[in-house]
Amino acid sequence: MKKGKSRTRLFSIVTLAALVAALVMPAAVQPVQADRGVVDLWKAIKPLTTIASAMNTGAHPDDEHSATLAYLSLGRGVDTSSIIANRGEGGQNEIGSELFNALGVIRTRELEEASRVTNVTLGILSEDIDDPIYDFGFSKSPEETLDKWGEDVAYERLIRKIRQLRPDVLIPAFLNEESTHGHHRAINVLSVKAFEDAANPDVFPEHVKQGLLPWQVKKLYVPANSDDYSVRVPTGDYDEIYGASYLQLGEESRFLHKSQGMGRHYDEGPSYNYYKLEKSVVPTKQKETDFFEGIAFTFDDLANEVVGQQDGPMVAEELRALHKDAEEVIAAFPQFAEVAREVHEMKQHLEQAIANVKAAQLDETTRADLLHRLAVKQEQLNRASAEAVSFVARLKPETGELVAGQTTTMTVTAYNGGSVKLNQVELSLHVPDGWKVKPLGPTQFAELGYNQTVSAAFQVTVPNDAPLFHPYKPSAVTAEVSYAAFGSKSTLIVQPVQTVAVLPHFSLSLDPGAAVLNTRKADQPIPVHVTVRNYNPGAAASTISLVVPDGWKVEPAVQTLAFDRKGEIKSVDFTVSPPASVEKGTYTITAAASGAGTTSTLRTEVIDYPHIGRTYLIQPATLTIQAFDLIVPEGLKVGYVSSGFDNIDQYLRQLGIDVVELSAKEMETGDLSRYDTIVLGIRAYGFRPELIPSNSRLLQYVENGGNLVVQYHKPSDNWKPDLAPYPITIGEPSIDWRVTDENSNVTMLVPDHPIFNKPNKITAEDWKGWVQDRSLYNASAWSEKYTALISLGDPGEKEFTGTFLTAPYGKGTYTYSTLVWYRQIPELVPGAIRMFVNMISLNQ
Repeated sequence: MKKGKSRTRLFSIVTLAALVAALVMPAAVQPVQADRGVVDLWKAIKPLTTIASAMNTGAHPDDEHSATLAYLSLGRGVDTSSIIANRGEGGQNEIGSELFNALGVIRTRELEEASRVTNVTLGILSEDIDDPIYDFGFSKSPEETLDKWGEDVAYERLIRKIRQLRPDVLIPAFLNEESTHGHHRAINVLSVKAFEDAANPDVFPEHVKQGLLPWQVKKLYVPANSDDYSVRVPTGDYDEIYGASYLQLGEESRFLHKSQGMGRHYDEGPSYNYYKLEKSVVPTKQKETDFFEGIAFTFDDLANEVVGQQDGPMVAEELRALHKDAEEVIAAFPQFAEVAREVHEMKQHLEQAIANVKAAQLDETTRADLLHRLAVKQEQLNRASAEAVSFVARLKPETGELVAGQTTTMTVTAYNGGSVKLNQVELSLHVPDGWKVKPLGPTQFAELGYNQTVSAAFQVTVPNDAPLFHPYKPSAVTAEVSYAAFGSKSTLIVQPVQTVAVLPHFSLSLDPGAAVLNTRKADQPIPVHVTVRNYNPGAAASTISLVVPDGWKVEPAVQTLAFDRKGEIKSVDFTVSPPASVEKGTYTITAAASGAGTTSTLRTEVIDYPHIGRTYLIQPATLTIQAFDLIVPEGLKVGYVSSGFDNIDQYLRQLGIDVVELSAKEMETGDLSRYDTIVLGIRAYGFRPELIPSNSRLLQYVENGGNLVVQYHKPSDNWKPDLAPYPITIGEPSIDWRVTDENSNVTMLVPDHPIFNKPNKITAEDWKGWVQDRSLYNASAWSEKYTALISLGDPGEKEFTGTFLTAPYGKGTYTYSTLVWYRQIPELVPGAIRMFVNMISLNQ
């Protein structure tokens, strides 16, 4: 073995711009740029130096302690995991209009890419679309959260993750304190409780029957501050190889949470994250230098722990040999071929150590612990080998969009970019049961030299009953690639370079996707536009129809479409007529496409952003119709200033209102008097930069007789009290100024006000059926010139009156409302729509 190599410093080679990391093997949908060369090599070999592990638990994507994760994983090489409860479906979206499940898909992909940057293992407790562990919106208590999630469901899944990953240190991301989101508090409650319970075989005993053994976490830490802490993590330490501090590396991952506007730029310099030891099963001190004091951190430490058992000395010798191997791998850095030699020698010793541990006289708890830690090293060594020999493998589908019954070609390639000649290269494909794979040529290659590529093509047939794509399931197709070097074999699992998705043969989309049926005008037919995309691999024909409620009529009954090629989009129009006696309520219309031997009633939503790549959400192709009584003034013209975070304007158009989306130019120089009402979308001042310079024009518009409606803003959205004609101050912190119970009582303080009477009479019935929240970012102070229209609050809490404020200003009216219209109106909540129409009809 080569000895005495020192770690070479790198200065100008590595820049922070190259730090958006990926695994060596391209993962499904890998839009982010990869690290290069020595950085990837260092990231792969550093974990070989430690056998320690840590787990950070949080509630939502972006809850992870990114800087601490970067320090542990990238800086210390610790086997680090991030366990997140839900997928953030109830959040807001700063990059598009997707909400609910579609937003959950986006935030999941963002979390996956963020985890790739910090090189951590990601686990999510929520397993399915509409999973019980769901982001149902803001919660003020852990009790409410665990009741809605199902405490046993959430707890079992967390215990399972702990027993699978076996962390030495557990770090919940939040405290259980009243100023904290109920979801955050809930994950703290579960994590603290799991410290003991994960080690108790009587807690979820079915795990033991499934071969999943209990695990005792050694230490539990919770977030703290600089005045009272046990450990401080030096996140401001600068790593010369990465060319950044761990705080900066953590923020590189946070920038990938784009839908939540995450990521900040920090300068170099000292900074710390603080944690307090909450529980421990090892001796501790009041102040510790490290999370792992008293815990085995290296192979040598592990050897010292087992030496007292019957075959302990023999096993300890194996572990000390691995410790020496890891040191020699590090010493060889950054000489790639030398690192590869040392890695493969360590691989040989590791295989020997695993065999000896299996055969040794050890207690079963120790044996299970050692075998888990050694299995982690197997995976790490495979990755380290690929980096050291500059091995690049890819799985390239002919197409990522498949349908049941289709036959396609997939190619696996292997490239050697290093000086080490590779032998016994084998390329294979893994597919689900029922799929058929046929090699179209050789799959084994005797050797692979520098700058050479080998490839193997496979014919793949998807069965007729293949399950459709699920955005939260592992890729249906992966490749296995292996090679030999320096007398040992290395194996890698390769993800496709693009998402492989089994999709419906035809995807149907209805426009509108949701509609209001005004029972005052029930005789008016509803036009339905159906767009159909052909996912069949070639030409196809389809018969399109609508399934409507009993007593409803459709014209025409069916329509036929002929497609010449895959991906072609065509559309047809139907007219739906409800019965004249239609009652108030919710109705569903479903589109169906029959052809190619199948019938599809599904819509494939393509979700595609540069930072997360392309993925899909498959949902029923339906049109929801809400029938209720509604009066809309004739000739009402509304200008809408959208922030991009809501689509209320689309629904207003469906009601027959003339809505114009106002551009920056129109806001700055246009004739605003043309509009009866101007509506500012949620958070518009924060995301429409022309608004603040144009605010005086808006106020002049009101003064001249216009009706201005401003929806909620955060304090961080450039909001200032004097943006309103009379001051309005937004309450902080936000947790203290919101109403999260959508069923909370609402009192109309001025029931005779026009907003509650014209043109629609508002009653207590109109406050029923709301979804997720009542109001966000309520005003904490406002001028006495405003009329407070309502009082509301969560049960048992103080009531707010700064939720719905209106005031005359000059000849016009200014209304500021923090009611969550942007969630209610797309969900067709009748009372919200009736009231919004009243609000935009003031001055009529």
